[in-house]
Amino acid sequence: MFKKLSILIILFTFSYGHAQQGKVDKGNEKFNSLAFIDAQKIYLKLVEEGFASPEVLAKLGDTYYFNDDLQKAYKWYNQLFEEYEDNAKPEYFFRYAQSLKSVSRYDEADRLMSKFNTFKGFDVRSKMYSEEPNYLQIIDFQSGRFDVVNTKEINSYTVDFGPAFYESESQVVYATSRDSGSMVSRRHTWNDQPFLQLYTAKADESGKLSSPKRLSSNINTKFHESTPAITADGETMYFTRNNYDNGVYRQDIDGMNKLKVFRSYKENGRWSKPVSLPFNSDEYSVAHPALSPDGKQLYFSSDMPGTIGYDINSDFTKSDIWVVDILEEGQFSEPRNLKNVNTPGRETFPFVSKNNTLYFASTGHQGLGGLDVFASSISPDGSTSKVINIGKPINTTSDDFAFIINDDTKIGYFTSNRAGGSGDDDIYRFIQLEDLREVCEVLVTGTVTDEKTGEPMNEATVMVMDANNNKVDQLVTGENGKYVFKLECGKQYFVRVEKEDYSSDEDLFSTPTKSGFIDVPLEIETARIAVSDCDDIGPLLDIEQIYFDFDRFNIRKDAAYELAKIKVFMELYPLTKVEIRSHTDSRAPDDYNDILSEKRAQSTRNWLISKGIDASRLTAKGFGERRLLNRCSNDVECSKEEHQLNRRSEFIVTGLDNYKNCD
Repeated sequence: MFKKLSILIILFTFSYGHAQQGKVDKGNEKFNSLAFIDAQKIYLKLVEEGFASPEVLAKLGDTYYFNDDLQKAYKWYNQLFEEYEDNAKPEYFFRYAQSLKSVSRYDEADRLMSKFNTFKGFDVRSKMYSEEPNYLQIIDFQSGRFDVVNTKEINSYTVDFGPAFYESESQVVYATSRDSGSMVSRRHTWNDQPFLQLYTAKADESGKLSSPKRLSSNINTKFHESTPAITADGETMYFTRNNYDNGVYRQDIDGMNKLKVFRSYKENGRWSKPVSLPFNSDEYSVAHPALSPDGKQLYFSSDMPGTIGYDINSDFTKSDIWVVDILEEGQFSEPRNLKNVNTPGRETFPFVSKNNTLYFASTGHQGLGGLDVFASSISPDGSTSKVINIGKPINTTSDDFAFIINDDTKIGYFTSNRAGGSGDDDIYRFIQLEDLREVCEVLVTGTVTDEKTGEPMNEATVMVMDANNNKVDQLVTGENGKYVFKLECGKQYFVRVEKEDYSSDEDLFSTPTKSGFIDVPLEIETARIAVSDCDDIGPLLDIEQIYFDFDRFNIRKDAAYELAKIKVFMELYPLTKVEIRSHTDSRAPDDYNDILSEKRAQSTRNWLISKGIDASRLTAKGFGERRLLNRCSNDVECSKEEHQLNRRSEFIVTGLDNYKNCD
């Protein structure tokens, strides 16, 4: 009976496991076809039934991650790493770090990125993290330059995003999945939202939006339309649409429907039938067009061949920002990858303002979580400057993207799924209060580390001084050992670090003449020395003898270098006192040598006092020729070198224990 029961249990277990694997396969099938909501339901059911394998947890997190819901993705990535971190693929260290940022757990995100950084050669995101470990301070440097408000007057309970200026900027065109009034409600399997349509809204002088209505039946179809870009004369529009043209819905070789950019002209006040651009393809997506101020370049986001962000651990390719020249008769040049702004992450939603600043959203550059908005200046030759995060309140731990601005009025719009909105993605309007990097300032960052172990140093005091040795600022490091100071451009400074029981370190530097960032690492090492009363600290500190010239008591340059070690020792050990003992050779009368040695001892004491050592901690005594180190006493013939050995100083520790006579 027991044997039969055991067989039944085994058969049931096998059947149950086989059934569960079947559900996993079904979920993976939906996942690979980008039906994330359907896949999500299957994976959630598997977890509820106790089948939370690493694969299920990873892909369940992915279904939220690829829908830009990082806070929900965090829950499943967190469980994945708590139970199976050793089995996690490198890419999941990056995704989990991004999700941790969405719940403001930046220290843990930094730990994950540090681990991600150990996967040598994986991709440049790890290099970017290493180069900007103080990215939160750098973001704070740009923050507070915008006043933001939700445009609740047009936002719906679903998705509203991707605004573009229209009709001399008295209107905007944007994408929405609001109820269009159709008898048939069609939803996309990626995010279970209705398909997107282009709408217009009126904009008053303050940027407030009103009166939303559908754009044009020639533009909108039963599939997705979004992210328009319209020429300054209002006569040409580029926009994003599913690969659906002339009533034909096309797919790539794997059955995926990609995105394309279409162009339409205004004819007799109506938009013409849209035409697909020649660099579109059934095999990759082209989306989110943006025009240069002169209308001669078209920027867009794409995962076409040559994209930096190919994900070697999944079937998904990240997107890059690309550009083409718009030639005569509406033709285009070959697409060019903007390599200076792209990463192996996702760069998308470009916009170029009137002053030729490229704004775009990215998950690859250092941000606060999810998509953040970044900026880079475009030079006349088409090259781009260093990418900067434009800071809070535009950027948050949520997704922030599709940023546009009128450089004349400083009014603009962007999209975010931050808390407090009307629906999923909402459109927000803002006014720019001050330009990015308006004042020439340099952010000086660095990390204080232990010279021997390389570990960051907590509770180290870091001071920055100007060229006149005046203290400019000071802070105490936290557990990560990092520091940051905001300094003026084009000036000379030095930064110094001190910590009890450690040596100090300092570095001299000049700030650049333009706003930017420089990194000044500092290293300190343990300086604790075991000493007791009556110890001569000269040998302990590896101090060369403090020699004096014949018949002189002034401090020589080589002596000053050695005395500096005594100074540092007394700074590190504030309870110690030191008795300075000075000795002469025998080549003068005994009484004269007593006076000379006393002067030498007092000269040494005065030098240390002049360098900041409290006078009460120093005593000085001359011993003349009474304590010679060799045979060179009175009337004994010796070499100059032998006599010089007797012209010396000693530094005897007192005051640590109950005072005792050290003679």
